[in-house]
Amino acid sequence: MSGSTSPAAPPRSIRDPRLDFFRGLALVMIFINHVPGNPLEIFTNRNFGFSDAAEGFVIMSGMAAGLAYPAAFTRLPLWRAVAKCWGRAWTLYQVHLMISMICLAIMLGAAYWFGAEKMWQINNVGPWMKAPVQATIGIATLGHQFGYVNILPMYAALLLLTPVMILVAQRHTWAMLAGSFLLWIITGETRLNIPAYPNDGGWFFNPFAWQFLFAIGLATGMRLKSGERLLPNVAWAKWLSLAFLIFVLLWMKIDIVQSAGRSGLAFLRDHGFPFYLTSFDKTFLSAPRLLHILALVYFLSTQSWVTRLSASRWVWPVELMGRFGLACFALGTVLSILGQSIKAALIYDPWIFDLGYVFLALALQMGFARVKWQLAQKPA
Repeated sequence: MSGSTSPAAPPRSIRDPRLDFFRGLALVMIFINHVPGNPLEIFTNRNFGFSDAAEGFVIMSGMAAGLAYPAAFTRLPLWRAVAKCWGRAWTLYQVHLMISMICLAIMLGAAYWFGAEKMWQINNVGPWMKAPVQATIGIATLGHQFGYVNILPMYAALLLLTPVMILVAQRHTWAMLAGSFLLWIITGETRLNIPAYPNDGGWFFNPFAWQFLFAIGLATGMRLKSGERLLPNVAWAKWLSLAFLIFVLLWMKIDIVQSAGRSGLAFLRDHGFPFYLTSFDKTFLSAPRLLHILALVYFLSTQSWVTRLSASRWVWPVELMGRFGLACFALGTVLSILGQSIKAALIYDPWIFDLGYVFLALALQMGFARVKWQLAQKPA
């Protein structure tokens, strides 16, 4: 409005506001879910569908990569284009190590100084207490990952694969997606994963499985860059995706629907269908989780009100969180572990503290994003 003293919204001509808004919204929900037991958890998307904010974060990270990196593979020498992707992976590795050490210090400090001994047993801190030498080596080699601090290694691994995905997709998008789908199948069939160290098992976010969702996002971003859609906006697909989302919502909220659905999945398992098609396994990105996030993304991408909402000045703080997603994720992760540690040190169930802390921490993240945006503005 003319004469308004409110800060001007960031220019939107070269960015899709939907990507920043929903990435910021995913970060909000990730933070809320990473302070377990707070009353706001019931409002996050994991209570309304099979997928949660992690699936949204990964597919939108793929979209961002599809918008950011492919041009370099047409105008730069190959090694420089690859270096852009791998340089970002190196940045993610550095940030992961930094927040892992900060979070470990917070949890150990809460237990040592404030009697929050619970923090010695949860979030995969226990193995570090038992074998600190091996676990520290594991932290540096990404084999030992603390709870709530384990999505960036998967993201970094996916960026190492991104140059191959882009080179194939620039020649044939669906060939790249077919290869990615085949790897998802092989991963589920063989339970392929990167080994954990010094613990048994593998990574919680298995990059060999999650690469399929990232690849779909990457292909979507590459098409968006050229002003196209990966899948056309057709009425039957839109209504089918909405019907599936409603069915899943009923599954989550109505016991009889959930019982019938689980019986159906059990029937499929009993007749030889593999676990990655009939379970809700997060490590291997099982089919129900995958189908839910894809239906959600497709439906939202067809709605004009989503674009208007994402471009609204009322959601600008959330959009800025999405724009500076890595920095806000790092800050939010540290604040979530700090919140968990404070709760563990208290002797009563502090739901008032939960609400106050969550709102304060989200305000800090939004304020941090605003500062980052302000510093990024070029002087007139």
